[in-house]
Amino acid sequence: MNNDFSKPQRQSAFGIIIIAAHTAYKIGKATIFFLIYAFVKMGAAYTTYTLLGIGLIILLCLIFSYLWYLNFTFFLDKEKQEFVVNKGILNRDQVIIQLDKIQQVNINQNILQKLIGVYGLKIDTAGSSGEEVSIKAIDEVSAYNLKEHLLSRKTETVPTALVSDKKATDAENTPILRISSWTLFKVGLTSNYGQSLALMVAFFLYTIQEARHIMDVFELDKGYVKSTVLGLATLFSVAVIVFILLVVLLIINLLRTFYKYFELEISQHRHSLLLSSGLIAKKSTLISPNKVQITKYSQNYFQKKLNMLNISLKQAHFGESKKGHEMQGNTLEIVGCNTHERDELLKMILTRVPLKGKTFIPDWRFLNLPIFFKLVLPVAIFLIIIFNVPELKPYIGFAIAYLITGVLMIYISYRKHRISVNQDFIIKTSGIWDISNEIIMPNKIQAITTSQYPWHKSVDVGHLCLHTAAGEIHFKYGNYTEIKQLVNYWLYQVESGNENWM
Repeated sequence: MNNDFSKPQRQSAFGIIIIAAHTAYKIGKATIFFLIYAFVKMGAAYTTYTLLGIGLIILLCLIFSYLWYLNFTFFLDKEKQEFVVNKGILNRDQVIIQLDKIQQVNINQNILQKLIGVYGLKIDTAGSSGEEVSIKAIDEVSAYNLKEHLLSRKTETVPTALVSDKKATDAENTPILRISSWTLFKVGLTSNYGQSLALMVAFFLYTIQEARHIMDVFELDKGYVKSTVLGLATLFSVAVIVFILLVVLLIINLLRTFYKYFELEISQHRHSLLLSSGLIAKKSTLISPNKVQITKYSQNYFQKKLNMLNISLKQAHFGESKKGHEMQGNTLEIVGCNTHERDELLKMILTRVPLKGKTFIPDWRFLNLPIFFKLVLPVAIFLIIIFNVPELKPYIGFAIAYLITGVLMIYISYRKHRISVNQDFIIKTSGIWDISNEIIMPNKIQAITTSQYPWHKSVDVGHLCLHTAAGEIHFKYGNYTEIKQLVNYWLYQVESGNENWM
């Protein structure tokens, strides 16, 4: 591939195979049970037609991918400092990205791309809900040269000799942090329990749903299957089942951790950071520290004993989460760091290690609403039901345990809810099990919202919300007079400063 990106060029011809495989996968995923039904229910006479249909779909995928390959071109406009992409088959689209708006460049390689010997390159900006541009197939030299141009803000051609082989690239990007397999093993055992549990539950529900379809296709006796499952369940006691579930949870956690963060390396690339990781699908992401909006590090009890913590770098992104609290899609995670490595990363991102300044704590009224709506009200409803349904009385102990555990968790949340302010940084501390510290600089603030319930005016209690391009930071039930003083101070810093948020 030509490394003079000032001229329009296509991706590698192997992209035809990549696009065709991706399209065929999406079609197969949507029609998998129809195909199973066709093979099982239809006779041998219709099997030929089914195979011909599959062959026709594959042929159409190849034609589609070939037309997409012919119409997909990209180049760098030297004068305007823009990256221009032309794409589309029937409807021709032109995507123009200003180089200074590029937030990160990802160089990926899945299994098929590894077998063929090409890479995928994705470009992301702050104004997109996903990747702005995705190049499916590009050789290694061109991928790293293009990445060099896009994030160095220069469009002069980089001599091919500089990155003509992997050794030259590795020499330029000497890792400053490398997470070992043993560290990943400890990370898998001590973090992300909630995500793994949700994944396990979702997989279990999905399996039950799909099992019903399979039983319908093969006309299995549902009563027999149900009795067999219940018979197996009675062979195990509740304690054994709980133990098995915990083991499965830890195994899932370990597999997720190794799959996503295997060979996690961080290197400094001129004025950017290069993060690479992945067991099967290798992913390399180049980001600019000045585009990081919120820097977060978290640690639980076990990780504290092992001197480990996790770091998240949140960048600007389009779109809000379901709760409207955190922007989605542009959070980069660095797991298994020790305190020294954390400080070194903070220096590269924030130029220095933030120190906590004056700390503001919430009022005790922080406890009222959570205790009432999350504990008192549910337990009261449960007790009313128990008095009307005597069969549930043996479970009253669970309600008491829930109440005690809930009070303890809400109290810990209250004790950890803090915000520290100095001239250069704002640090929000929160959490129950995983205690997190979110760090922002005043120039990253895009808007500030304060609120106060009418019944809190007499006690001077209010709430604060800092809006950034990467999400929101809340401080609840603080002294409202102090909150207004902080707002005036931050507004003065933003108005009087010359620093940009991107």
